[in-house]
Amino acid sequence: MTQLGKPDLGILLLLADQEFVRELREQLGAQGYEDQGRSDGFVFRTLADGPTTISRLAERLEITKQGAGQIADDMERRGYIERRPDPSDARARLLHLTDRGRAALSGARRFHRDYERRLRKRLGDDAVDTLRDVLTEMAGEAQISTPHFRALMF
Repeated sequence: MTQLGKPDLGILLLLADQEFVRELREQLGAQGYEDQGRSDGFVFRTLADGPTTISRLAERLEITKQGAGQIADDMERRGYIERRPDPSDARARLLHLTDRGRAALSGARRFHRDYERRLRKRLGDDAVDTLRDVLTEMAGEAQISTPHFRALMF
């Protein structure tokens, strides 16, 4: 407890994130996607706009090409993505979402919308709008508006 008798804000943010992710994983697990990896959501949202290369995925995730390749290998093994030849470059292969990957992304997006809807019902629109404003301020508008994160938001 802080000197004001309230839990530390940083700990509350961490716990809220952990609970959100726990509920998301539980919901997706109930839909048959119990094998979700920690990076899957970022990859799903990156590929939602269309296929991409390992190099571009690595850029978007801000990791090495080797790391992106390992994530792609694992997601391909689990049936969420597939590699296909790039029609414009015979040497390159593009990562695509499979039907299973699109369905998992759809389930996650539905969870996100429902979660916010539940918060609005419990706390009211003003409280949730204020929460969004506070989180936006904490994250920083410059951070949120980077192409990396803009692509993940919608």
